[in-house]
Amino acid sequence: MRANHLLRLCILVSLVGAVTALHYLTTTNLDEFHDIYRRLYYLPIVLGGIWYAIRGGVATSLLISILYAPHVIFQWGHHPATNLEQYLEILLYNAIGLLTGVLSAREQAQSMRYRKTAERLEESYSRLREQADQLLEVEEQLRRADRLSALGELSAGLAHEIRNPLGSIRGTAEILRDGIPDDSPHQEFAAILIKEVDRLNQVVQDFLDFARPGKIEAGRVDLNQMVDEVLALSGRMLQKSRTELQVDKASIPSCRGNAEQLKQALLNLVLNAMQAMPDGGILRVTTGQKGNQLFIAVSDSGQGISADMQNRIFDPFFTTRREGTGLGLAISGRIVRGHGGRIDVNSEPGRGATFTLSLPCSESME
Repeated sequence: MRANHLLRLCILVSLVGAVTALHYLTTTNLDEFHDIYRRLYYLPIVLGGIWYAIRGGVATSLLISILYAPHVIFQWGHHPATNLEQYLEILLYNAIGLLTGVLSAREQAQSMRYRKTAERLEESYSRLREQADQLLEVEEQLRRADRLSALGELSAGLAHEIRNPLGSIRGTAEILRDGIPDDSPHQEFAAILIKEVDRLNQVVQDFLDFARPGKIEAGRVDLNQMVDEVLALSGRMLQKSRTELQVDKASIPSCRGNAEQLKQALLNLVLNAMQAMPDGGILRVTTGQKGNQLFIAVSDSGQGISADMQNRIFDPFFTTRREGTGLGLAISGRIVRGHGGRIDVNSEPGRGATFTLSLPCSESME
């Protein structure tokens, strides 16, 4: 900016000096040349007004008047007819300088107003966009709440009617299994029956856990310790699935919440990552802190999640696995939101997925 300012000053001074030198070095006999030179003075006057508004136009015209006046007095004094004309020309220089400066100042002020208006419009647009995103997020939460309410009513009516018969069926199946010889092919059918009854019972329990969330009894939760406990619970499954485990725990403060509920949410994320790698892979669990948010990131090296599915994976009953219930991630999302946090997913098809569980620090919750 300073270099541009100096360049403009040099141009103005050079133009004024060059035209003035032409006047003083050309004899008065060549009056047609002096007429041209007088008109050339308007160029620096107009430039001064455009570049520096009123101050530039008036300053340039006054400088030209001071430099040009001696030429009129001493060299054209013996030409009374042209002398008056040149004095009028000096007055016109100052009028043009003032007028150009005023017009330029108005144009600059108008440009400034337009610029400020554009900035305010941009800020307003940004706020509207943020509000629109918030409205969409709230709308999505309301839709999920509606589905949760319907699920609660359904599960409350069906849970009792379903679980009692399941208990009777399982007990009968165990009696039948005990009465079948170990080498009988029917032993396998009894085992399948008991296994499927247990799976149905777990589905019913998932419905109840999701539809009727327990009250959050806030206490201090060490996220690093919780990670160790969850990985210990899933250690055998990790070994059987040929999954390589990588853990990177940072030194972070505790958060407030229900340790058992948060453990369930994290376990669901770990199991989901394992299921995304049926042929084995790398499971990475990372803890850390960003601002007043603590986070646990669970990454897998599976096939990833497409963009359209990322918007649906936390919906109840949405699943891509034939044997899945579609409630694992939904339960985790509900638990974390109940603690004032959130779960974000970052994934590209073919490059794995990362689920980040974020929670407020203890200090921000007290």
